[in-house]
This record gives sequence, C-alpha cells and structure tokens, in this order.
Amino acid sequence: MKKILFLALFGFGSFCASAQEEIDTLKVQRQILDSLFIEEVEKPKTSLKPKVLHAEPLYIDLIRDLGARKGEKEWNVGFGMQDKRRYDEFHALIEYEWAPIDRLGLEVELPVSLYSFRNGNPEGSVPANKLESIKVAGQYTFLVSEKRNTSLAVGYIHEFALVDFEKMGEMNAFKGNLFNPFFVAAKRWGSNYHTLIYTGPRIEKGYGKQAEVGFEANYNLHYMVSGTRNFIGLELNQEFVNGKSIATLRPQMRLGLAENLMIGIVSTIPIAQPDAGLGSFVRIIYEPGFKAMH
Repeated sequence: MKKILFLALFGFGSFCASAQEEIDTLKVQRQILDSLFIEEVEKPKTSLKPKVLHAEPLYIDLIRDLGARKGEKEWNVGFGMQDKRRYDEFHALIEYEWAPIDRLGLEVELPVSLYSFRNGNPEGSVPANKLESIKVAGQYTFLVSEKRNTSLAVGYIHEFALVDFEKMGEMNAFKGNLFNPFFVAAKRWGSNYHTLIYTGPRIEKGYGKQAEVGFEANYNLHYMVSGTRNFIGLELNQEFVNGKSIATLRPQMRLGLAENLMIGIVSTIPIAQPDAGLGSFVRIIYEPGFKAMH
C-alpha cells in the first residue's frame, strides 16, 4: 500500500513539474515573441527613425501612430450607434491618414450623423441628418524615448462645420469652424501594458454666433497581447462644457485579421447622462504596405 501511495505521489509530482516546466517554456516563448515583434516595429533593419510601439485608442483615435515614419498610411472606416432615449443616433466616418515626413501625421476625415425615432414613434424632434464637417488634422511627435518607452506629441484639428443635408441647396454649406489643438503623452510599461492621455481645448465658432469653449481629456489603458497588435482596453472620454463634466466609458478590443488589416470593437457606456443610453462602435483599419513578422 505504501509503495502504491509513493508511486502515486511520485507520478503526481512528476506531472506537476512537467506542467510547470511547460508553462515556464510557453511564458519564455511569449516573451521572446513579444520582444521580437516590438523590435521589428521599433527597430526595422532599414535605416528608419526610432519609434515606440503604443496601443492607439479606437474611438478618439490619433493622427497616425506616434513617431510616424515617412510613407506610412492608413484608411479607417467606422460605424456606430447610440441610444438617445427618444431616438437612435447612427454615425459613420471615413478617414485617410498619412505621414509625408518622419514623425508628422496628417488626416482628412468625413463624419456623418443620422437619426431615427425609436419604435416608429415620432414624438418631439430629433437632430437633422448631416455630414458633420470636413475635418483636417496634423500631429507631430516631438519626443520619442526608446529608453523610457515614451512618446509625446502635439497636434491640431480643424473642422469646417456643415449645414444639414436638407439645407445644402438653400444656403451656404458651411456654418462655422471648430478649433481643437491637443497634446498626447503615451508610455508602454514593460512589453504589454500601455497608457495614453489625449487632451486639449475645443472651440466652436458658428458664423454670426458667439464662440463656445470646452475642454477634452481622454484617458486610455490597454493590454496588448504578446507578439501581436491585438489588445483589450478601456478608453475614458471626458468633456468639460459650461462648468459641467460629461464622461463616457468605452471598453474596447482590437483584432488583427491580416498583417495590414485590423478591426476595433467598442462599447459605449455613458456615465450619469440621463439622455444617453448604451451604444457601440466598430472601426475597420487598413494599412497599405504594413508588414510585421508573425
């Protein structure tokens, strides 16, 4: 009996040791794969500028990657929906980003908003359908610290606000401007954890109207899966307008479908906003010419 018990314990111990050894081996393999992937992105064999790999938020996204390299480009198509209690809001966008020189990213975006009554019950009023604006933007990464895995950037977004679709032929298509300078700070902690803050004032000036001044602060925390650009994370978007704070949580994930094609999926959770309910957003990201090791 003692011999059987001894053999059983010995076998169990050997199994545990083998399992632990396999776990340790997989952990080391993931670390090696992750290190190789980061090195491939940050230090390619060609003589390019240094760059730190950061997780980019999916809803309030950046104007190209931080530390963008000349020739990089990206197409984005996005679709979203949010419950506005009395009606549903649908929004879509198409944008093109490119880097004409190292560390400078440029962008052109066309955002569209559409509205419909809920359950076919046309009570009250809803905003008019419209192409929100013609949006142009630039972002310059002025600091890339490989030692600290940190990047800092400044940028500017200008939107030429447009009138509603139904008024396009009746009056001037442009109704005002939106000015939005911003600052970005991002840091990668180790190989997998990423933090980023994106903040700046937002000034809306309609023709013949007084300017409305607000402030935005967007906080981001992501975990990037080793050896990939896939991640899960949380984006917190906060606006300060007329002394009030409006905050929205956006849990999100990004999945690579191919080496140059990704999809981002975002949930929208308003905080203390009685006129807003849950929502969702999907972003399709296509980077022509992007190549990474598998």
